Amino acid sequence: MLYFAYGSNMQFDQMRERCPSARFVCAARLKDHRLAFTRLSKNRQCGVADVLPSTGADVWGAVFQIDETEIGALDKSEGYRPGRPRIENAYERSEVHVERVGEGKEALAVWIYTVATKMKPNLKPSQEYKQLILDGGRMWHLPALYIQQLEAIETQ
Repeated sequence: MLYFAYGSNMQFDQMRERCPSARFVCAARLKDHRLAFTRLSKNRQCGVADVLPSTGADVWGAVFQIDETEIGALDKSEGYRPGRPRIENAYERSEVHVERVGEGKEALAVWIYTVATKMKPNLKPSQEYKQLILDGGRMWHLPALYIQQLEAIETQ
């Protein structure tokens, strides 16, 4: 299955820890969305990443191929359990289309996690969490302008 990481899962060591089969496919962008920090993570004690609809904005990230047998591990790390009431999940998993970077800019159907409930405006990530996102963005050669936007994110 194809999974679009836009937050800390772009950092390859973290992604491989969660899904050992993870293989980088390409950099991609989710059009008409913006990166936000709308959920307070109890584990990280900071705001964690989400994507919100926003006309004209883009969220860049990494597409990974992961073995379908590992989806349960990824669901668990993202606080998602299929069949559980939405209000009890930290994130929801859904399918979206992202635009592949490079020749042809083909659209890919990918799975993504977005905050399910308990959204809070104006949360800030920790410096450590922000660094995971930056490390991933740099590793996968996301556009320089997007990296600058990530660098400008205020932390706690």
